[in-house]
Amino acid sequence: MNAFTSAERNVEVNAQADAVSRDPVTQSEEAARAGSGVGNGLALEAPLDKLVQCLLASGALSEAALGRARHAAQTTGERFDLVLPRLGLVPDRDVAAAWAKALGIALVDSAALSGELPFLDHINVGFLKKFKILPIEKTEQGVAVAMADPLDDYAARALGYVLEMAVERRVAAASDLDRAFEALEAQQAAGNETLDGSVIGGEMGEADIARLRDLASEAPVIKLVNGLIARAVEQRASDIHVEPAPGRLRVRYRIDGMLRDAESPAPALAPAVASRIKIMAGLDIAERRRPQDGRVRLALQGREVDLRVATTPALHGETIVLRILDRTNVTLDFEKLGFSGPTLETYRGILHQPHGILLVTGPTGSGKTTTLYTSLMELNAPERKIFTVEDPVEYQLDGVSQIQVKADIGLTFANVLRSILRLDPDIIMVGEIRDLETAEIAVQAALTGHLVLATLHTNSAAASITRLADMGVRDYLIAATVTGIAAQRLVRHLCGACAEPYEALPELAARLGLDPAGGPYMFRRAVGCAQCHGAGYVGRTALTEVLPITDEVREMALKKATGAEIEAAAVKQGMRTMFAHGVAAALEGRTTIDEVLRVTRMSA
Repeated sequence: MNAFTSAERNVEVNAQADAVSRDPVTQSEEAARAGSGVGNGLALEAPLDKLVQCLLASGALSEAALGRARHAAQTTGERFDLVLPRLGLVPDRDVAAAWAKALGIALVDSAALSGELPFLDHINVGFLKKFKILPIEKTEQGVAVAMADPLDDYAARALGYVLEMAVERRVAAASDLDRAFEALEAQQAAGNETLDGSVIGGEMGEADIARLRDLASEAPVIKLVNGLIARAVEQRASDIHVEPAPGRLRVRYRIDGMLRDAESPAPALAPAVASRIKIMAGLDIAERRRPQDGRVRLALQGREVDLRVATTPALHGETIVLRILDRTNVTLDFEKLGFSGPTLETYRGILHQPHGILLVTGPTGSGKTTTLYTSLMELNAPERKIFTVEDPVEYQLDGVSQIQVKADIGLTFANVLRSILRLDPDIIMVGEIRDLETAEIAVQAALTGHLVLATLHTNSAAASITRLADMGVRDYLIAATVTGIAAQRLVRHLCGACAEPYEALPELAARLGLDPAGGPYMFRRAVGCAQCHGAGYVGRTALTEVLPITDEVREMALKKATGAEIEAAAVKQGMRTMFAHGVAAALEGRTTIDEVLRVTRMSA
């Protein structure tokens, strides 16, 4: 290859682009000819017809949508495949996957568009962005390039001319390429403005703070952060983790309870990304030695999304977690949450008691608050006054007075509860019983004729009784006020498009407590497909157990029985455990046995 300078190569790219643009043959016709194109001498209609067949076969395109797209293409003069994503009929990722199948070329995912990419110092990024083409790796034949439009000979020939290499075409979604170019622009914008790593965890001067603020306010960084958030919402993530590491800025999304790696910005952008997020959340960008908490409200894709932002100093920089509270994604319906049959009937019976304490227990992220919100919406009526005490208030409920705890000004759970009792409430929801003081006020509220809903961190319903006793609540008060306890975990819901059935071995059936004579038992396993992005699961459902406080359970509480003893007695009285609920859900094909064992912490 000739040793062109960067400037010379940019001139060559522009010259080649002009030469191609003066060619009387149009881009569409060029794409259909043999040459370096993929059309192999066929008319343009041939690859487009094959694209349509692939889209219809995959289910991404319906006949009705096909008619709309063809009409729009004829009216506007645009190419059919470009109209599809623009009208919102087919996502651009599905169009790219169909092109890959139709043309027999490789599909490039977003991960391959980040990191170290070849030849970028030889080519003008503006040219690459304009034609949505990006070199991604050297090959034995030349260079592999990702293209949003694999029929575009114009860009492919110009790039091959300048690099003096054969171009191997691959296809990528236009949105993935756009994000790759945003990251490249942000990296270039950072340039020499990136702060030296020595300031991390230490004092920052006024000049450093000013540079950080300027860098975080530049358009490429704003686009980069907004893109991270938008993709997380699009993929139904509940959290975004931004974690600086040696030579890397790691970004992960928590989707259906599991963390997955996302495309990572250049490590040099770590200070700018952290500062941008802190500016959005109203935090102090100069403070890098102490944890901070904030909140952001955004409008994304026509819907409001709240973000809870938490930062903390770590070895290689600030670690940031953004909790996504997407109001449009909340389902306040017991059956959709996973409650069903006798369990739901028992829970509702406890919920509609005129007074007492109903506890919902489980670890962080097990859906306790959503269950309580669903309970409040069922109880919400004009004749009832409902208060909630939360930290934080996650979703706003119509007709409910919600109070945000602020411990730094003395607005604790206990203090708020005391004030609520003077406001003539009927129902009180306590976000979490964390200490004896809060527990005692909740007990007092129940004794004076109020219905109290609250969460507690325990591993099972029965263990909640011993947990309250460990806090210091008197056993006779527990027996007199607690009317029922629900414990829950979340398991991932199987993807209906790709789940694969199989017959359980007799040994597994016996281990799960199933009657061998009742077999064979059929379960389903996760496989992974385009619809679930290869995960095998889409969404989550709850496994629950509901313990009504009967006279026998009250007597056991007064005798200080263990959680295991109380649970054994409750099972004899008909309580279905979370594990039993999970096995039933697996038999119904809603989840897998592996998921049930994972969340109920039983060995396989």
